[in-house]
Amino acid sequence: MSGALGRMEKEDLHILRLMGEIDRLDNHSQRELSKQLNLSLGLVNAFLKRLVSKGYFKVKTMPRNRVKYFLTPEGLARKSKLTAEFLHYSINFYRDIKSLLLNKFSEMEVKDVRAVLFCGAGEVAELAYLYLQLSRIKLVGIIDERLQGRSFFGFRVSGFDRLENPDWDMVLLTRLEDTEKTIKALIEKGVKEEKIAII
Repeated sequence: MSGALGRMEKEDLHILRLMGEIDRLDNHSQRELSKQLNLSLGLVNAFLKRLVSKGYFKVKTMPRNRVKYFLTPEGLARKSKLTAEFLHYSINFYRDIKSLLLNKFSEMEVKDVRAVLFCGAGEVAELAYLYLQLSRIKLVGIIDERLQGRSFFGFRVSGFDRLENPDWDMVLLTRLEDTEKTIKALIEKGVKEEKIAII
């Protein structure tokens, strides 16, 4: 999936989220912004200093040592540009993942795969489930040790013990992080390498 066109820099994405959060909230501290955006306090501070120095925000000191940031016209223009870049990136990402998933399902159909287990219950799994409906392959379950018990399109998310039910032909990794670790865990549970598919 590294071929997504119009790649957006991680820093620009953080700045866009920071601008959006400041625009959305009326009064906030850097600590609150750090917590809300899941960024370190130092990184929030550095971004804010840079955005103020570039003229994207004005700062007003408030009572109790608090400051308020106001988006300037230059800041609004920058935010609009970053929003357009983000939308372009997102559209390309979803187009790429759709193509990858449809190709993967076609390959699986050629191998006579009729039933699949998803491994990973996040957003990629949701997209995989939607595009799976365009194939002849049936989802029979989903495993995710971290999200056991949750609901996923009418399925209950299970742990690795679900692998013991022999109603599946292949396991599709639908979590993009920790791929090697997940493959190793599946193999340790007795899943043959050729029965593991990666997007």
